[in-house]
Amino acid sequence: MDTSWLDKGVHIHDYHLTIGDVIYIVLVFITIRLLLEGLHYLLRKANKSENPIEVGKRYTLVKLVSYFAYTIGVVMSLQAVGVDITVLVVGSAGLLVGIGLGLQHLFNDVVSGFVVLFEGTVRVGDIIEIDGTIARVQQIDIRTSKIVTREGITILVPNSLITSNKVVNWSHSNITSRLSVNVGVAYGSDTGKVKQLLLQAAEEHKLVLKSPAPVVVFQDFGESSLDFQLRYWANKSWQMDQIKSDIRFRIDELFRENEVSIPFPQRDLHIISGETSLGKSDA
Repeated sequence: MDTSWLDKGVHIHDYHLTIGDVIYIVLVFITIRLLLEGLHYLLRKANKSENPIEVGKRYTLVKLVSYFAYTIGVVMSLQAVGVDITVLVVGSAGLLVGIGLGLQHLFNDVVSGFVVLFEGTVRVGDIIEIDGTIARVQQIDIRTSKIVTREGITILVPNSLITSNKVVNWSHSNITSRLSVNVGVAYGSDTGKVKQLLLQAAEEHKLVLKSPAPVVVFQDFGESSLDFQLRYWANKSWQMDQIKSDIRFRIDELFRENEVSIPFPQRDLHIISGETSLGKSDA
């Protein structure tokens, strides 16, 4: 079989790109793609087993393997056309330093992306709070991460912000969290009844855990009210604020039914009256 046609190609400066090289490069990337598809299949199969892999861990594993595989593919392709990688890296070292100084923020985001993927402290599907915004992590890439807020707004966050800023991960570690609702009642209220009603409001909610049980803390004698805090446990979820809202609605209903009043802020104004004498000067 005549295979001389594989050696036909074009010259680009000192390099000779043949049809065989092009076929080789295409086969390399097809092989990488097939291997990645095989990895996806194995992970999906493992997810149906008795010990499934978490979504975030699967995503991180696939991302890291993909970056590693495609990097090898690029190196093999360059070597196939006769490019010396060592000479290329050494020769472009000065250029890379100059580019690095100008794109240091970009490189910082890229390095932070690898840190996020390797550490696994923030994973796809996690609910996080960053700069006061609560959102779900939808995608983690090398430079940026995509998060979606509860309003449905998609935000692209540089990975350096995740590694350098304070980030609260509601999905990390324990799956439950203690939440609280603060409320003040008028002086003279029956504190025992107030405690009973607050516990009832929490216990009636289907998403509030029975164990640990809700508790009520008498916090302080405020300026205008007796201050209480209802503490309860719930699974960390997208509905955390909605749970608080539901409990507040129920507390308001129970207080109205039992004639427990929530006071307005009050201020006592003391007026001191006195006589002021004005003298007349001689003209």
